[in-house]
Amino acid sequence: MKKILIIEDDRRIAQNISRGLREEGYATEVVYEGLNGRQMALQPGIDLLILDINLPGLNGFEVCRSVRAEKPQLPVIMLSALGEVEDKVEGLTLGADDYLVKPFDFRELVARVAACFRRTTLTTDPVDDEVWTIANLTINLTTKEVRRDKVAIDLTAREFALLEYLMRNQGRVLSKMDIAETVWHLHFDPGTNVVEVYINYLRKKIDRDFIPKLIHTRPGMGYVLKEE
Repeated sequence: MKKILIIEDDRRIAQNISRGLREEGYATEVVYEGLNGRQMALQPGIDLLILDINLPGLNGFEVCRSVRAEKPQLPVIMLSALGEVEDKVEGLTLGADDYLVKPFDFRELVARVAACFRRTTLTTDPVDDEVWTIANLTINLTTKEVRRDKVAIDLTAREFALLEYLMRNQGRVLSKMDIAETVWHLHFDPGTNVVEVYINYLRKKIDRDFIPKLIHTRPGMGYVLKEE
């Protein structure tokens, strides 16, 4: 049974989410403030984090940053009454996998929880691995393993999704709008930089210490994964 930690200071909302998720077959824990929430999130056995932004003690952005540094693979869904694009982008840039604006339909939360688990579930005994390769970079879509020159590279779920999208479209220039809408399911705002931030994360992990460089910028057009 997957265990979901809910960090939400509104007790009514927290208990309603907890009760609904239990009815969907998940185990839940509830914490009402940021400091204890962060400590609980870093404990073993937590499979997904649902995180409010406006929390006492430590706000959700700070909790997300701290948890992401220690547990890069833990799926995080942010909940907030803050619906501005800038708030969404900040949450996603800090490593959240999804962002829901209050009030929301509980069915949508359930669907997004399921989607997070689908993205991060590892197949323990794959029959046919789907492996993509370019130069000395290999990405296994079945086991979610990434290697460069046989060196294992750890990626967050969102970094992996971005790399997968680039890999599936290698040689094709992808605009920031294409990437934002496909990887983040986010209506693209040209004033935000979440795509650039994550491209930079990927470059540091898979390109900086290796030859040849594979992620290239096409000024005014977007990004392309190719061997040059």
